[in-house]
Amino acid sequence: MWLTDTDLEAIWLTLRLASVTTLILFVVATPVAWWLARTRSRLKGPIGAVVALPLVLPPSVLGFYLLVAMGPNGPVGQFTERLGIGLLPFTFWGLVVASVFYSLPFMVQPVQNAFEAIGDRPLEAAATLRASPLDRFFSVALPLALPGFVTAGILTFAHTVGEFGVVLMIGGNIPGVTRVASVQIYDYVEALEYGNAHRLAAVMLVFSFLVLLVLYVWNPGAKKR
Repeated sequence: MWLTDTDLEAIWLTLRLASVTTLILFVVATPVAWWLARTRSRLKGPIGAVVALPLVLPPSVLGFYLLVAMGPNGPVGQFTERLGIGLLPFTFWGLVVASVFYSLPFMVQPVQNAFEAIGDRPLEAAATLRASPLDRFFSVALPLALPGFVTAGILTFAHTVGEFGVVLMIGGNIPGVTRVASVQIYDYVEALEYGNAHRLAAVMLVFSFLVLLVLYVWNPGAKKR
């Protein structure tokens, strides 16, 4: 077989991680993006910077602090142990938590831009028809911002698929539990199994190209000249 059972297991785990992370971020990032797009608070700058921090922060730094926070002496680790969940590092859900933090700007920023592009007029028009703020959000803002949500979902999914540093710090390298495709490629290179590394890397390369192709070809915000 072109790909081994271990490769397929790593790919399936990667797709599962990316899917769960993207779904969670749709819920978590939408109110954050809406607030950033609409607020005039002085906190907009600092909060926007915190959201964008994973774009410039080395993955090992973010992974280290998450590992400390979720460890036995960290606040998150102590909380999850009190709940009877146990510690999150070196588990699939630990990878999910790390991926949510690391991919947060890839979801928030496109959605925020989409909300900002709507402007005030459609929402004001809905308000004159006595639509409540909740109605205006779900009936006006969300449909108009749909292209931004699609772009954000694709970028978030693809970015999570390509993670390496953060998932290695938080999840380690446990087959079937935390060994995602990027870590599997790293293992092959360390073992000098370049043929296997080439095959799995080619799958990741084709996937990344197709994602970018979709984003460039499907561009609802662009006007044809």
